[in-house]
Amino acid sequence: MMLKKIKNVALLLVITSLFACNYNSNVMLKTGKNYSYDTHPSNESSEYVVSVSDILEFKLYTNDGSMLVDFTAIKDQPVGANSGARFKYIIESDGMAKLPVLGRVELKGKTIREVEKILEEEYTKFYIKPFVQAEITNKRVTVFPGGSGKAQILPLVNNNMKLLEALGAVGGLTELAKARRIKLIRGDLKDPKVYLFDLSTIEGIKQTDFVLQANDIIYIEPRTEIVQKVIRDIAPIVSLLASTITLFFVINNINTN
Repeated sequence: MMLKKIKNVALLLVITSLFACNYNSNVMLKTGKNYSYDTHPSNESSEYVVSVSDILEFKLYTNDGSMLVDFTAIKDQPVGANSGARFKYIIESDGMAKLPVLGRVELKGKTIREVEKILEEEYTKFYIKPFVQAEITNKRVTVFPGGSGKAQILPLVNNNMKLLEALGAVGGLTELAKARRIKLIRGDLKDPKVYLFDLSTIEGIKQTDFVLQANDIIYIEPRTEIVQKVIRDIAPIVSLLASTITLFFVINNINTN
């Protein structure tokens, strides 16, 4: 009778421990079963396009590049201007950037080459044959490679980096990552666009022909390992129960004798 009670208590403890464990609690950015993902982004532009909060840095030359214009003598230059005549300007929430001499210029949605052309045309009003070299200095994406992989902040070192390149740059998917559950989160985090990619087959590569944009989040879901986790979590409990039962029988035998 006593042995039966012990077995019942042991079973109750094991079941309780299983329900108490919060398995897969490390899985982020979950979506519901019937979640409606956005249509995969098209390759409308083969290059990076300027977006809000980007930091624009450029050099201005005259006479088609023969002489560098030094803006340091111009009043009210932003903090961060340096002796190399390189200045940084933020793309504001309305898509405009406040630039020396020109004032506010709309640059959001433009490629780097388009930005250079726009600035060259605008500076023609003030300089002879202006030549502009521009770049965005803070463009980057965040990659969560799944499973035991460490998240990385990946600078977009060129203007046409794509999804597969980003995954390769962080070492690819881990053994515990789901190649069929790759999420790309883009845009305002208050109302982001969420795309789902399946790269478990060669057909999935057709979905990735688009250029990454600044602040994209790439998240690869980890595989679930419930059985292994259950065994690992209940092993100490089972060991304790076995020791308790053994001790009970030893004491019971001593009392009987």
